[in-house]
Amino acid sequence: MNKRLFWIFALSSTIYFTQGIEGLPSQGLFYHMKETLGLSAERIMFLGTLTISAWVVKPFIGYIIDNFFSKKIWIFIAVFFDIVSVLFLGIAHLPLILIITILLINSTNTAFRDVAVDGIMCVEGKKYNATGKIQSIQWISISLAGLITGIGGGYLAEKWGYRMGFLFLIPIYLLVALTAHLYKEDPQVIKNKSYTSLKKDLKRLFFDKKLMIVALFIFLYKYSPSFGTPLLFIQRDIFKWSKLWIGTLSTLGTIFEILGAILYYKFSQRIRFKQWLFWSVFLGAVTTLSYLYYKPYTAVIYNILYSFIGMFIFLMVMDFMARSTVAGLESTSFAFLCSVSNLATVVSNLSGALLLPILGLKWLIVLSSLTSFLCLILINKIDQS
Repeated sequence: MNKRLFWIFALSSTIYFTQGIEGLPSQGLFYHMKETLGLSAERIMFLGTLTISAWVVKPFIGYIIDNFFSKKIWIFIAVFFDIVSVLFLGIAHLPLILIITILLINSTNTAFRDVAVDGIMCVEGKKYNATGKIQSIQWISISLAGLITGIGGGYLAEKWGYRMGFLFLIPIYLLVALTAHLYKEDPQVIKNKSYTSLKKDLKRLFFDKKLMIVALFIFLYKYSPSFGTPLLFIQRDIFKWSKLWIGTLSTLGTIFEILGAILYYKFSQRIRFKQWLFWSVFLGAVTTLSYLYYKPYTAVIYNILYSFIGMFIFLMVMDFMARSTVAGLESTSFAFLCSVSNLATVVSNLSGALLLPILGLKWLIVLSSLTSFLCLILINKIDQS
């Protein structure tokens, strides 16, 4: 591995680890809102949705990053405001409206960091044929952070409360700044950068036939009516599983997701996307149908096996998206494809919620399996060049 590629890996892993570890204060903040402020579950959910609203406009953040300054400078700007935000949250006793406002700013900083480093991943990854390897490192890092957050967040919430959780993030932000400083951007990329209007960039994206086919394929590939929540009800009400065991199983799944990411790192440069995506559709349909037989022991097997396979396929799709980005608009086009993927997830959840009382769980699972094949109408139109 050359020195430049090493620092790309280091920056990507540090920023994604930070995204995961930023959940450290979340348990303490939840208890503060629930038990100290006496907020209802609905209001807490609503406020949580407000704080992540910046992620809805990721393509516009991508446009800003692609057109102004450099991706490295945007990471520095985001980290500066991150540190200011958590200092306020960690030191001062703030009213709820200020807490939510600062959390929105902090979430926006995270979105800028995410879009900037994903832009670097697309530009540099395509150059070195390493988009898959970089993304594997990213998701291993965020998964490891999730494991730490699950344990450490509860301990901090119990011992010190949410404010100390925010202060613990400062060394992590400083590490991001140091890694960004050590990463050297390609001077040719900076030299070739020129401002274009938002209208012109959007026109270039939406008239790019290859990108639009990929976007539609991703939506259809990701879409299927969701039935995850009913399975949680089965675990609690029928299997009588404890919260501790459900949490332990989730942690075990995360460990196998990390193993899946390691496997993708090893094989990412050998992937033939059109063929692998084609066969993954059939694999997805079969695994969906397997939930028709959902017993306590199969639930454990599915969680372990599908966490492993699921992360491998997830990274393959993300790698495919990164390689399909538009030259010069990598941050914008990758953020756009991610937004399409997220939209498919939202539609899946909504359609699952609407269809469950009509079809019942059994036929919802069958329908979910069948909709997996919708994307195959576009598989031959994918350009792998």
